[in-house]
Parts: sequence; structure tokens; C-alpha cells
Amino acid sequence: MVFWVFGYGSLVWNPGFEFDEKVIGFVKDYRRVFDLACIDHRGTPDHPARTCTLEQEEGAVCWGAAYCVRGGPEKEKAAMAYLERRECEYDQKTLVDFFKEGEPEQPLLTGVIVFTSTPDRISNKYYLGPAPLEDMARQIAMAFGPCGNNRDYLFLLEKAMFDIGHEDDYVIELANEVRKVLGVVGGVRKEKKLSAPSDVPLKSFLSPKLMPLPEAIAMDS
Repeated sequence: MVFWVFGYGSLVWNPGFEFDEKVIGFVKDYRRVFDLACIDHRGTPDHPARTCTLEQEEGAVCWGAAYCVRGGPEKEKAAMAYLERRECEYDQKTLVDFFKEGEPEQPLLTGVIVFTSTPDRISNKYYLGPAPLEDMARQIAMAFGPCGNNRDYLFLLEKAMFDIGHEDDYVIELANEVRKVLGVVGGVRKEKKLSAPSDVPLKSFLSPKLMPLPEAIAMDS
């Protein structure tokens, strides 16, 4: 048995499990949105973080990384158990076609697993739904949990997409809005317009009440 899993959030830069192959590529008809609550990694039940999930949209493309796990049942079982713990706020495993850069018509892989969430607040308690950009930015700027600040998650995703050569305009827009919030909270003047990747240290945006937490451990969402 061999399985592939598609990462579009923290899995892009921090897979956290043993894998045998990594391929950069995309899935079709999905877009990345920050509509899912995280209460155990980057947030708490009282102050949930916003992390990304996928929303179906015809014609959309979402870039990320596909990971292959092979090498026997025990290794595959361990990897999947880790992923299910880490992605516990996602209530669905969806099978998708995965495409490689330069080959947009023919999928490189079929049946790739991707963790997604039901976009319904009644059936899915972790689904927050969309909100105005400014409200989302304030929530992300302030939330933190055992794995670190919510804002770090967003900034690391922004950088990860830059590093693989496929920046996400939505992620950049949201990250820059968070920087505006932090600039107000911290009472500092932004020295330059920032976009991914940010070369200004995060601490320059923080007020004394928003101390950065230690870097995320392997478990993240």
C-alpha cells in the first residue's frame, strides 16, 4: 500500500512525518480560505485561531505539496495516525487529482488524500465561515496556542508559497492586513510595504502584550 497526501497549509513547510517523496503541484477547483477554527495548536477554545481549509470553486487552482508514504503497513499507519491527530479539526478526507507544473491537463496522481472541512456551522463545529478581511486579520493577530501564534502560521504560509514559486494573492492580502493590525497594536511605523516573504522581523510588530511564543513543534494544523 502507498498513499499520497496533499498539503496546502502548514504541511507545505512543516510536514512533521516521515515521507518518501515530495512533489510541488496543485489541485483544481479548490481555493484556500481561512475559514476553519483551530483550538489546540494555534488557538484555544476561548480564542480560536483561523487556519486554512479548501473551498470548492470551479476554475480555481490551489498550489501546495504532495507527499508520498510507502514502505510497509506500519510506516503508512503511523503517518496516517499522525496526520489524523494533527488535522483533527478537519472532518473530511477528500480524494483529488494532483497536477504537476507544466502538465495542467493530465494529472500526475489520482486519489490523493486531502484533509478538508464541511462548510456548515451546524454539522461542523470547527467551521467559522468567511468574515470581513479586517475582522479576520484582528482575530489572527491576537490568537495563540501551544504551537505558537496564529499570525506566525499565516506568515510562514506566505513565505512557503513564495519559496515554492507560487504566491497566493489571498494569503498575501490577509498577511498584509494582519501587519496593519500589528502596526496599530504595537504603535510602530511600518518601515516599508511588506509582501511575501517578509524581511522585517516579526518582533518589530509586537506590543509588550503580544509576546511571541516558541516555534511550533511538529504537530500543527
